Amino acid sequence: MTPAINTAEKAKISFQIHEYSHDPAAQSYGFEAAEKLGVAPHNVFKTLVVALDGASLAVAVLPVEHSLSMKLIARAAGAKKAEMADKQVVQRSTGYVLGGVSPLGQKKPLPTFLHDSAKGLETLYVSAGRRGLEIQLAPQDLLALTRGTFAALCQ
Repeated sequence: MTPAINTAEKAKISFQIHEYSHDPAAQSYGFEAAEKLGVAPHNVFKTLVVALDGASLAVAVLPVEHSLSMKLIARAAGAKKAEMADKQVVQRSTGYVLGGVSPLGQKKPLPTFLHDSAKGLETLYVSAGRRGLEIQLAPQDLLALTRGTFAALCQ
């Protein structure tokens, strides 16, 4: 069990766990998950941690096939500037390794923004806390558990 799975179980939401054999040579963790699980890339979401105005952190959850707009995540978070957070800071703050960062069960809850394309999905897949492990859940449950909001995150 991971903190992400424990969080979902404790909340008594409906979810499914999907495990696959992670290839360390994979170019993209998200595209690897989509391919190995046989799921469309627009249903698999990556979790990115950004630094806002050089100080606080926030989480962006977006489809693996899209790129995060720093301008849009900054606007959504009410900041002037956003940039990718340092990987050691991400690991220390979330408790997860890169490629396995889940929006659920992070050590320190961070403001979370879910790409608005998730509004039309019945379920989506996000990392369950380690490489090769995904959790499938409803977007509304993800938002409730992270106290997140929908936002435009990609151009």
